[in-house]
Amino acid sequence: MSDLTYMPNPQLQRHQVRNVECTDDAQRTHRVGTYAFSMEPAGAERLRGFRAPGAEMDAGSARSPAQGQPEHSGSAEAPTTTPPGDQVVRRSHGWLWAVSTAAVLVVAMVIIAGLAFKLGSGSATSANRASVTATPTPAASATPLPVTDLYRQVVPSVVLITTSKGSLGSGVIVTDTGTVLTAHHVVSGGGDISIVFADGTKTPGTIAAAYPKIDIATLTPKKLPEVVVPATLGGGVAVGSDVVAIGNPLGLRDSTTTGIVSGLNRTTKTKAGSLTGLIQFDAAVNPGSSGGPLLNTQGLVVGVVVSIADPGEDDAFAGIGFAVPIGTALGGDSGPGQGGGPRL
Repeated sequence: MSDLTYMPNPQLQRHQVRNVECTDDAQRTHRVGTYAFSMEPAGAERLRGFRAPGAEMDAGSARSPAQGQPEHSGSAEAPTTTPPGDQVVRRSHGWLWAVSTAAVLVVAMVIIAGLAFKLGSGSATSANRASVTATPTPAASATPLPVTDLYRQVVPSVVLITTSKGSLGSGVIVTDTGTVLTAHHVVSGGGDISIVFADGTKTPGTIAAAYPKIDIATLTPKKLPEVVVPATLGGGVAVGSDVVAIGNPLGLRDSTTTGIVSGLNRTTKTKAGSLTGLIQFDAAVNPGSSGGPLLNTQGLVVGVVVSIADPGEDDAFAGIGFAVPIGTALGGDSGPGQGGGPRL
């Protein structure tokens, strides 16, 4: 095989030379401008060592410039296929859009979940608050009653007691059968007992139980009024708490006075003997108040008035009154009721 001699040509030197790899490894084709030569110049189309113009080349030469036109000429035909670089960029943009959309959806789901949790907690809290509000409150209330309301509530239970021996006192209905609680010294002098109810009903009474040591007695009326209104019995008291006394001092029906508890567990001497464990109060009471109820600000009976301090021995009120606590009155000392007191 003869050597290929390339003769320099000024016209060919003006064109750029580039190599194109052929499909056949044994053959390499060089394109110079519009001409091409083969490393194996053989065949009918060989012309001065060059392949004749118009000869078919491999599949890659189909995109070469037309004969007589420079390769880099502005009149070259634009490619009809999308460059691979553009496809990569477009695919990258598609992935970025998908990732951004997914991120936005995740953030939205997190926000919605947070709001739902907050609303659920608020609903649970509201439900809890509603259940606490719906809990029934105790019927008993510590709200003090105005004295006018307290008077209207209790005065139907207060009675006037007199005896044929000239004794005068008060009492309070404590049962729906009309049992009257009073001071023992009011009825201990003997004689016939008369009871006058708030509606004016007057009836004889008898002693049902007597406890001289604590100056307490219970009476049973022979006749009851059309409507029996028993008072409500209360509990203990404290020093400084407000109290109300209702009775018949000097025969003045249903007199009402107010004061406070001045002391507890007091002892005083009476004509019947010494009394201990008493409530001291400063609401005004006088002869005829004995046996009447001492009330707290809710209208509950907390004591039975039995005595006043009488330093001048003139039966005048000196600002100190005494009452047997209701617990002691019901406890008694040897009675048939619970705790040894009267059976109510």
